[in-house]
Amino acid sequence: MSRVYPFDDAATARAVIDDAGTLLEWNEGARRLLGHPADTVVGRPAAELLAGGGALPMPPGSRWQGTVGLRHRDGRTLSVWLLAHRRPARDDRGGDWLVVTPLTAAEPPPAGDPLAEAALIQSPCAVSVYDDELRLRRMNDQMAVVVGLPEERLRGLRPSEIGGRPQSEELERCMLQVLATGRSLDMETFMRGGGEDRAHAWLARMAPVRDADGRVRGVCLAAHDVTDSHRARQRLQLVNEASMRIGTTLDVTRTAQELARMCVPALADFVTVDLLDPEDYGGEPPARITAPLTLRRAAHWSALDGVPEAVMRPGQTERYPAGSPQADSLTAGHTIIASVAGGDMAQWLTWNTARREQVRAFGIHSSMSVPIQARGLILGVAVFTRHRRPDGYTADDRLLAEEITTRAAVCIDNARRYSRERETALALQRSLLPRTLPRTAALEASSRYLPAARAGVGGDWFDVIPLSGMRVAMVVGDVVGHGIQASATMGRLRTAVRTLADIDLAPDELLTHLDDLVLRLSDEHSGDGSPGEVGATCLYAVYDPVSRRCTLARAGHPPPVLMTPGGQPRLLDLPAGPPLGLGGLPFESTEVELPEGTVMALYTDGLLLSRDRDPEAGRDLLFEAIRAHEDSLHETCDRILHTLLPRAGVADDVALLLARTRGMPASRVATWEVPADPALVAPIRKQVVGQLDAWGLSEAAFTAELVVSELVTNAIRYGAHPIRLRLIHDTTTLICEVSDTSPTAPHLRRAKIFDEGGRGLLLVAQLTQRWGSRHTPEGKTIWAELPLYEGDDQPA
Repeated sequence: MSRVYPFDDAATARAVIDDAGTLLEWNEGARRLLGHPADTVVGRPAAELLAGGGALPMPPGSRWQGTVGLRHRDGRTLSVWLLAHRRPARDDRGGDWLVVTPLTAAEPPPAGDPLAEAALIQSPCAVSVYDDELRLRRMNDQMAVVVGLPEERLRGLRPSEIGGRPQSEELERCMLQVLATGRSLDMETFMRGGGEDRAHAWLARMAPVRDADGRVRGVCLAAHDVTDSHRARQRLQLVNEASMRIGTTLDVTRTAQELARMCVPALADFVTVDLLDPEDYGGEPPARITAPLTLRRAAHWSALDGVPEAVMRPGQTERYPAGSPQADSLTAGHTIIASVAGGDMAQWLTWNTARREQVRAFGIHSSMSVPIQARGLILGVAVFTRHRRPDGYTADDRLLAEEITTRAAVCIDNARRYSRERETALALQRSLLPRTLPRTAALEASSRYLPAARAGVGGDWFDVIPLSGMRVAMVVGDVVGHGIQASATMGRLRTAVRTLADIDLAPDELLTHLDDLVLRLSDEHSGDGSPGEVGATCLYAVYDPVSRRCTLARAGHPPPVLMTPGGQPRLLDLPAGPPLGLGGLPFESTEVELPEGTVMALYTDGLLLSRDRDPEAGRDLLFEAIRAHEDSLHETCDRILHTLLPRAGVADDVALLLARTRGMPASRVATWEVPADPALVAPIRKQVVGQLDAWGLSEAAFTAELVVSELVTNAIRYGAHPIRLRLIHDTTTLICEVSDTSPTAPHLRRAKIFDEGGRGLLLVAQLTQRWGSRHTPEGKTIWAELPLYEGDDQPA
C-alpha cells in the first residue's frame, strides 16, 4: 500500500537508482515484473538487470522514456517500456532517478461504463460541445449550472441565443473563428451567469472537435471561473495605480482628494477623508487618541454627480463622539467594517441625524472606516461606503483599502511636514526680508518676492539701504538651495551686507568681504556635517543723487536692466565676477551716469528661467514689460511677474527690485574749497550761515555753524589738503560733509576734565542726528546729519 494513497501499490513497478547506477529502492510491483526480491537487487548495480549488459540508457535531462530489454529471474528477457524522472538532490539524499512502468495497461471502458461519460458530464469544469453550425449538442452538469437552464431546453441553440448578451455574441464570433481556422482560441469575459446576482470573470477556452479523418466537426467550449484571480489582478493594478496617482503634489488637500478619487468606483461608491488638525495637539499629530474628537473634512468623492451623499463640505469640521465609525476606528487603531446584513450599521443611525437620513436616502448598506496613520502617528480616517454595489466588504477589500490608505498616509504626512516646514521657512523669510522699503530722496523703489511652488522658500533677497550723503545702496542676492537652511544663510548675508554698507565700502570691496564670509560659512557647514557647501550670487549698487552716478559690482549675478527716460530697456554691461564662495578672485566695479527718472530692474535668475522658453526669450519679455511701465512701480512689478511667470507657480523663487532714480537740484547743494589756514574758518562759517538764510534754514544756523566749525578745524589740523566743504539740503535733513585727502579717519574719545581738546567730535555727536566717515578714492569724508524741524516740531 502507498503511504499516500490507500490503493494497491504493486500495480506499478517502481525502482530508484542513484547517480552512480546503484539500485536504492525496489517495490513489490518490480518484483512481480522481474521476479527478483528486493534484498537481492537493492545496493547492486542496476545495469546487471539489462539483458546483454551495457550501461543504463539515461541521457542528461529531467525525463527519459523508452523500451529496453530486462533480465527476468528465470533467465528470460522481457521488453519493457520505462519512464524515468530525474529528481534533484534534497537535504536528506542526493540526486537520483525514479524509474516506473505500469504492470497492467488500462483498457478503454465499455459502452455504458460511467467512466466513459465522466470526462464530459461529471467534469468539474463547465464544458459544452457545438456542431459545425455552432448549435449546442452536449453540455455537462456544471455548464448547465452556469447557464441556469438544463441541456434538453438548450440543445440546438447557438451561443448568442443561449446567453442573449453582447458577450455571448463575441463568444460566438470567436467559436466561428475556431471552426474556420481549426486552431484553439482563448477569450476572457466578465458576465453574469444564469440565476446569479453578480458577474463573474470567465476564461473561455475553445478547441476544434475533429473526426477520425481530422476534419473539424465542431467546437468544444470549456469555461473556467477566474473571478478570484481577476479580482486579485484588479487589486494589484489598483495598488499600482495608487502609487502613481496619489501624492503627485506636496499638498495635503490635493493628496486627500487623490485618495478619495482613486477608490471610486473600484472600491467604494462614496469615500470621505477626514483629517485631524495637528495644531489641536501641539503642532504634531498624536500617537493615541480618545473620543470625542474633531476632524476636518479634507476631501470626498462619489460615484454620483455632485457628491449628494455628503453632509459636510471640504474644510468644515465636525465633532465625532464615541460610537461613530470614525471615532471608533481611530481609538481602536484598526479598520472597522459595518453592514446592514451584519446588523452593525446601527452606529450610523444613532449618533447623527444627518447621517441617519443619508443612510436611508441612498441605501447605504456597508461601510469601512480605515485609520490614516504614518510613522506611528494618527493623521485622520478614510470611510468607504457602498450603496450602488450590492455586495458588502470582504477581508480582501479590507486589505486593499488598508494598503492604499497606508500609501496615501505616507504622502499626506510628507505633505503635512513639507507644509509645516514651508510655513516655517516663509515666516523666517518674511522676518528676514524688509517689510517695507525706506523712502529716500535718491530714488523710488518697489519690490516683489515669490517662493518656488514646489521647492519652497529659497535664499533670494533684496534690500534698499540709505547711506550717507543722501546716497542709497540697492542689493539683490540669491543663496543656493531651498528651505530653512537657505533662508537662514540669506539672513546672515543680508545682515552682513547692511553692516558692510554702513561703513561705506565700495561695491567691489563689499563683495570681497562678503565672499570671505561665505567661505567661512562653508567651513562651518562642512564641520557640522551639513550637506553641501554654501554658495550665493549678489549684485550691489550705490546711487548718488547729487552726482547722478551709480557704482555697481556683481558676483555671478544677472546684470540689471536700465531704461532711461525716452530710451529703450537694455542690459547694463557689467563685469560678471565670480559667485560668492569661490575665494581669491577679484571683483570689479563699474560707474555709470543715470539721468533722473531712469528705471533700474534688479532681479534673481528665477524671473527669467523657465522650462518653456530660453533665457533670451525671457529677457525679451522683461524688456517688453518694463517698456510698458507706468508711473506706478507697483503696477510695473505686477506686470513683470504676470508676463514672465506661469500661473501654476514658479520653479525657483524670485526676487524683483525696481527703482526709479531722482536727482538733487544744484540749488540745494553748496560747495566751498577750504584754505589751509585755521584763521579762515570764521569766514567759512559766515558763508555757511548766509547759505542757510538763502535756503530759509535760519533756525538751524547756530547748530550748523558749530558743526561746520568743528569739522573744518579738524580737517585743517589733522587732514591733508585740498579740503572741501559741502552742504546738502534735503527736505528733512541738512547734511554737512568735509573731505580731505588724508586716509586717517577720526574716532570719538572721551576728554578728561583738564584736557584742552578731545571734545569736538563728542560735541558733533550730541548736536547731530547721525555722523560718520567714509573712505573715498582721494582720501576720506567726515559727514554729519542735522534734523530740520518745522514750526512747533522743534525740540525744546
